Amino acid sequence: MSFFVFVALLFGALCVCSRVQAHIDINVVACQTGDVDPEDELELDGDEMLHLDFKTKELVFTMPEFAGRWRAEGWAQQALANQQVCKNNLDLNAQAEQYPPEEIDLPQVTVYPRDEVSVGGSNTLICFVNNFFPPPVKVKWTKNEVEVTEGVTLSRYYPNKDFTFTQYSTLPIIPQDGDVYSCTVEHKGLSEPETRLWEPEIQEVSDIGKTVYCGVGLTLGLLGVGVGTFFLIKGNNCN
Repeated sequence: MSFFVFVALLFGALCVCSRVQAHIDINVVACQTGDVDPEDELELDGDEMLHLDFKTKELVFTMPEFAGRWRAEGWAQQALANQQVCKNNLDLNAQAEQYPPEEIDLPQVTVYPRDEVSVGGSNTLICFVNNFFPPPVKVKWTKNEVEVTEGVTLSRYYPNKDFTFTQYSTLPIIPQDGDVYSCTVEHKGLSEPETRLWEPEIQEVSDIGKTVYCGVGLTLGLLGVGVGTFFLIKGNNCN
């Protein structure tokens, strides 16, 4: 059976007249055939404020400072109702189009640390998966070729402006020299999982000292050349 995804985006514009600044309020409602990974979330200017956990039927606030300022009574019930409407629309659209071939966009994978890397310092690796369709993706982490699951997180999928999706996973790390981490992404458009490697590029303290001394020496050398040239020119003028 073909696989389809239907996404409804509800846009609202909030204008702050005193600053002439527009804000984009987006409600994302997504459903797929087979009732796979439904989505109902609220975004403001590209940042998720809340989403419904369809397993627990509870709202998850991803911006804590926002939770205390906005009442969300009835949101969970409305999100469940939206899913039924979404599924009905999906079935009708698929039938009307005679179940066309599914469009597939391959994911682009990037791995990078959240903070500046230091030996023995706590940090977080981010595996950023972008521009894929349809959602979702599966992500697996390894450290030195051993799979790691402790502390791993996987975000919801978020829509891009071109109706592809973004998703990211995080892994807490304490990097050591010689460590090799990998993020492996699975997506139905990939013939085999795509893997990105990451190794900590750590500058030792001794190397930093050498760099500082070298910089100071170079500065003093250039200063000496400048002073010598100045006195040479002054001497020629006096003669």
